[in-house]
Amino acid sequence: MGARSSATRPRAVGRAAGLGLGAAALLTLLSGCSMEDVGSKFGHFGWPGPGVSLQAHKMYDLWIASTIAALIVGVGVWGLIFWCVVRYRKRGEELPVQTRFNMPMEVLYTVAPVLIVAVLFYYTAIIQTDVDKVSKNPDQIVQVTGFKWNWEFDYRDGIGKDANTVTSTIGSSDIIPILVLPVGEKIRFEETSKDVIHSFWVPELLFKRDVMPGSVRNVFEVTLDKEGRYVGRCAELCGTYHAFMNFELLVTSPEKFDQFLTAKKAGQSTQEALIAIGENPYATTTKPFDTRRGTHSWNQGGATAAGK
Repeated sequence: MGARSSATRPRAVGRAAGLGLGAAALLTLLSGCSMEDVGSKFGHFGWPGPGVSLQAHKMYDLWIASTIAALIVGVGVWGLIFWCVVRYRKRGEELPVQTRFNMPMEVLYTVAPVLIVAVLFYYTAIIQTDVDKVSKNPDQIVQVTGFKWNWEFDYRDGIGKDANTVTSTIGSSDIIPILVLPVGEKIRFEETSKDVIHSFWVPELLFKRDVMPGSVRNVFEVTLDKEGRYVGRCAELCGTYHAFMNFELLVTSPEKFDQFLTAKKAGQSTQEALIAIGENPYATTTKPFDTRRGTHSWNQGGATAAGK
């Protein structure tokens, strides 16, 4: 009995040392890379990408870290399953030793999942709180108004529904509305709807929030950190032409944004103001859709009914 125990102990110590070295190597590998470096090598693990705002980066990091943790747990479980299949495979007709329970193992299998869920819950709560956090003095305030089936963006001089609109951009069936915003500033969005529930969504923000009618004003803030043009959509089924309800987000430098706002205040149209700052006056990430009210209507005179 003593000889068996002394022979088993070094083997167990060797396994523990191997696991420890493997964990240390994994931590060293991950510490030398950012979450974006790791995620980009694996297609972001199904996530759209790191995003274009500080809030999006935090959500992206949480997703990548959670996926890596899940893969580590999965590999460990798969390894134990295959080890048991090989180690305890049938070797004859003799009935193996029957064990009623293993208290250390059962405690481990109870405590480990609780700890994993607790850690994931903690970081999820931290990130969610940070994403939902709004400041008392944002740099820019934009009121987003959804209506069937387009958008109105009002640049405001204060917080709340009683603030004044400085200038506006309104979309139409012929022109995609362009929301111009500066990089590196806190942008506060205040959402409202003139009719039904819509949803303000820019995929690169990794975030969307419903636009509600009535007295409900959904509010959130982002800090954009990458210039460019990004398509925006309505993500809530709101009626017949819901699919045509697009807009474009143009993120530019604070200097160009100030020039744009000054031109708008002077009475120029959105297209004229965009030309004034050297930008394409029309959307480049999307285009107006054919509403099919004309030659492609479903109710054309003289058309043959289905089945005839």
